Amino acid sequence: MSTPLRRGWTTGACATAAAKAACTALLTGEFPDPVRIRLPKGHTPSFTLTQTARTADAAMAAVVKDAGDDPDVTHGATIRATVRHGPPGSGVTFHAGPGVGTVTKPGLPLPVGEPAINPVPRELIRAAIAEAGGTDIAVEISVDDGEELAKHTWNPRLGILGGLSILGTTGVVIPYSCSAWIDSIRRGVDVARAAGHRHVAACTGSTSEKAVAQLYGLPEDALLDMGDFAGAALKYLRRHPVDRLTIAGGFAKLSKLADGHLDLHSGRSRVDLDRLAARAGLPHLATANTAMEALQLAQRAGVPLADRVAEAARHEAAKVLAGAPVDVDVLVIDRSGRLAGRASSSTGASPGSPPP
Repeated sequence: MSTPLRRGWTTGACATAAAKAACTALLTGEFPDPVRIRLPKGHTPSFTLTQTARTADAAMAAVVKDAGDDPDVTHGATIRATVRHGPPGSGVTFHAGPGVGTVTKPGLPLPVGEPAINPVPRELIRAAIAEAGGTDIAVEISVDDGEELAKHTWNPRLGILGGLSILGTTGVVIPYSCSAWIDSIRRGVDVARAAGHRHVAACTGSTSEKAVAQLYGLPEDALLDMGDFAGAALKYLRRHPVDRLTIAGGFAKLSKLADGHLDLHSGRSRVDLDRLAARAGLPHLATANTAMEALQLAQRAGVPLADRVAEAARHEAAKVLAGAPVDVDVLVIDRSGRLAGRASSSTGASPGSPPP
């Protein structure tokens, strides 16, 4: 029997715990350790403090993020909250310390110039400070090495500069849900729309992203790092449409989308070689070792299998978009970055027609 995957806590939850502990120390002189907080869905986790410090007018507490079994870039990061008394009537104010970014582009859930501490973590921190007895409190959140960690996130592309975002809508990290990635896709759409881009590209990886950027001349903030989350990208665009969407990716991943899979991860969907053989009209493709070998066999036989996969993937994408005013084209990119197949509304069947 497999061991259940362990859940973890978001950066927002960790920042809340650190802020509550620091505020308590500012007001009472004592740090609660462990410190307990309340999350939106009723969880009440406790956090051990890893560092504390007090001066005459400030208190600092630090928590190390535990993301559970999720492959999170911020797992193990030290998240600090430093609190001070604010001017009377100021309420709780938020400030970006070292390693926390600042918003520089419109389209995010925070105004330009604000520290990248998202709305839900702000509400959690306000509630925790109120529970600790604080009223007018200035909260500075910082993350050790956050500026370097942010290079491995979407933040630079989204216009969040100088460090990480403090994220979380529930406070809980569900292993392998990759909720932060999905949230980044949504924020990428928001930023592209706010910038006035009418054409965005959702790409499964860096090779396809580079190819589509070169082909269409799209700016960086019109490129969505979709990864395996085709369904998340399409469903968000259904509610927040743009005029044109290009889906670009490798043959194997787009073969999964062509078969109706919206999660393209190798652990959650697989390439159906029998379906590929049927699309090509070449029964021997079903015995290929990989999708790439099937494509190569089809190419040798002069069969445009990549085009057929692209059209079927376009059809599936149109089904998810469900009539949203988004014109979709699909590009199949090989491992060298060259275009192997494509489909668009002008080259393929209409969205309501059956896939090839």
